[in-house]
Amino acid sequence: MKQTKVAILGLGTVGCGVARLLLQQSDRIALHAGQTLVLSKALVRDKAKSRDIDLPTDVLCTQLAEITNDPDITTVAELVGGVEPARSMILKLLESGKNIVTANKALLAEHGPELFKRAQELGLSISFEAAVAGGIPIVTNLGQCLSANQVTSLLAILNGTSNYILSQMESQGVSYEQALCEAQRLGYAEADPTMDVDGTDTVQKLAILSQLAFGAQVFWKEIPCQGIDGISAAEINYAKELGYRIKLLAVAQLANNQLELHVSPTLVRIGTPLAEVYEAYNAVNVEGDAVGNVFYHGQGAGQMPTASAVVADLIDSATGRAAITFERLELWSCRDNAVTPCDHTAVKSRYYLRFNVDDSPRVLAQIAGILGNHEISIASVIQHEGPESEHRIVPLVIMTHRTTEGAAEKAIEEINLLPCLQGAGVCMRVLDESGS
Repeated sequence: MKQTKVAILGLGTVGCGVARLLLQQSDRIALHAGQTLVLSKALVRDKAKSRDIDLPTDVLCTQLAEITNDPDITTVAELVGGVEPARSMILKLLESGKNIVTANKALLAEHGPELFKRAQELGLSISFEAAVAGGIPIVTNLGQCLSANQVTSLLAILNGTSNYILSQMESQGVSYEQALCEAQRLGYAEADPTMDVDGTDTVQKLAILSQLAFGAQVFWKEIPCQGIDGISAAEINYAKELGYRIKLLAVAQLANNQLELHVSPTLVRIGTPLAEVYEAYNAVNVEGDAVGNVFYHGQGAGQMPTASAVVADLIDSATGRAAITFERLELWSCRDNAVTPCDHTAVKSRYYLRFNVDDSPRVLAQIAGILGNHEISIASVIQHEGPESEHRIVPLVIMTHRTTEGAAEKAIEEINLLPCLQGAGVCMRVLDESGS
């Protein structure tokens, strides 16, 4: 059988998983590829470092030139992560005629236009299924399987760390800090979890998906983003009392050829598919004008789910499918029919509001008056009775009807100035009842 040489940059968690599949499942891979994929080189910093895999002695290398100078290596999987030196490595590999497979969403979100343009100029391909949602084949489905559709809505849980933390806070009744520590102990969160919990990881993935689904020309830093690092046990409990569950939701929805884009903690009705995504799992709900709603659910990270997606891309590259698909994706290129992000202040939603207020007369009237002045209608109010004391502070929870984000922001800003408030108010979006 024909042999095709491939290489890996980086033998971290995912890199070892990819190597394991290539070495231990070569017959299965050959059956799908029609050829044997041979792991020719794996670029590492230190050959002597202990690794959770046994490799042939001639596979490990420390110089990129050992890969770029080998004309028989056709495809390279970049798994080093980060922006640099990954960007420079990929450009050198493209110049040497190598097709690229990557799981690096940060690099694509930051330098996708440059890398894709260069690959197209050289007649090569960049495959990136593993960059978004791990083992869920959402890139392939958006780029190929749903190509007969105009995607109208994409709602997604794209960060397993955040979803695990929120799940633990609800199911175990622990604080955000306790849930984060447990996520770090289990390996779901890094020692520095900032990019996961502040929404950066999710918004970078949303930027990539919005390119695929809508051809949106938007830089990830321009997408409104809020993380879960400010979520307290009180919000988890009140959301549950109201029949909702809090999820870090990535949203891209099309209306009048403009695109609503944002990432934020959102109340999702319990019993709907997105609300039932637990632990470190990811999910993507796509609505197309022909297919209707399609729901994808699976492990969004981890060694073998991510390695599964990387190896699938290696197979597509070896068979030539990746070259055909990449040429037609037109990612980060100017399309005549490309949609533009809408003004986020005009986006409409229902909102959950919570204020800690003095338990005194006319407080609710003051808050309701400000909301009314901004044309915000109240749907429901919860105010539990506080303990008997001279200066009682009680939480006041309000669910609004649909209003614009701009009106909500201005109202909250004004309410926060009231002397009856203790601290700033909390504001979160509420997803429509369908959850899709």
